[in-house]
Amino acid sequence: MHADWSSAPAKRWMTVAELEGSSYLVNTPEPAGDVHTFLPRLLSRAEGAKIVVGFDFPIGLPMAYAEKAGITDFVRALLQFGTGVWSRFYDPAETASDISIYRPFYPARPGGTTHAHLVQGLGVATINDLRRVCERSQPGRNAACPLFWTLGANQVGRAAIIGWRDVLAPAIRDGRDVALWPFQGSLQQLIEDHDCVVAETYPAEACLHVGFTPPGRGWSKRLQEHRKNKATFVLDWLSRRPVRFTTELLNQVVDGFGSTPNGEDRFDSFMGLLSVIEVTAGGRSEGAPDDPVMRQIEGWILGQDGSANTLVW
Repeated sequence: MHADWSSAPAKRWMTVAELEGSSYLVNTPEPAGDVHTFLPRLLSRAEGAKIVVGFDFPIGLPMAYAEKAGITDFVRALLQFGTGVWSRFYDPAETASDISIYRPFYPARPGGTTHAHLVQGLGVATINDLRRVCERSQPGRNAACPLFWTLGANQVGRAAIIGWRDVLAPAIRDGRDVALWPFQGSLQQLIEDHDCVVAETYPAEACLHVGFTPPGRGWSKRLQEHRKNKATFVLDWLSRRPVRFTTELLNQVVDGFGSTPNGEDRFDSFMGLLSVIEVTAGGRSEGAPDDPVMRQIEGWILGQDGSANTLVW
């Protein structure tokens, strides 16, 4: 399953694939529903089957911030955020003077706010210090929005707040058999050992996995006609993979997921799922460097780092 995540409920969509025999059947995108019951609903729906869940929100902390906060283990810190000295961690700072290690998300609302406030408030040298390695600019990839920034079209900071506070931490605290990749092991090992494995995904990265450039490089995912133009790449990918689409999904792909405003969100949830399948089924390596910083603190985007990946289809 892959969820295109947002701070706005109407923009949270998910796409699900079920392994039937030796191939995956991919269903049409559907609303993600209540965030507080999201993982419990998925586990119930799976009826004992293993689940791999891709979320389009950051999972991990920039090393520069973690060092200042004394954090050496993201999963352990995740269970502390929102409690004790971290009680205001999820409350975006109202003003630049409110920013602190214990309250790093900013701003609460627009108006006279800049990245420089975050840089100064968290005591780092540049805004790039507040990006994880997997979020920084690379050849063929634009830099992602910094984790703690809560404004703009992506609302990445607010999406992370909802994902961490309302989905991941409660599931782990409630004793559900949920593991976070890559913090708790390799993808295949986690799949073998746990009911549900959660990984960070990025639809723009997924486009590269399927064979075309990310949005913003000659096309826009907001335009139906541009999404329609990517159907050729998707169908070529499909022809070489142990994957099947339902008839309704195939029609949506060819149609660019329609002309309604949520077409972009459904497209993202679908593309992210193809990326999850590509890695989970062994067509692409999981990509996380063998580095304790990435595997304990920063995390990684599933399948990123094409130069290190070996296609085995």
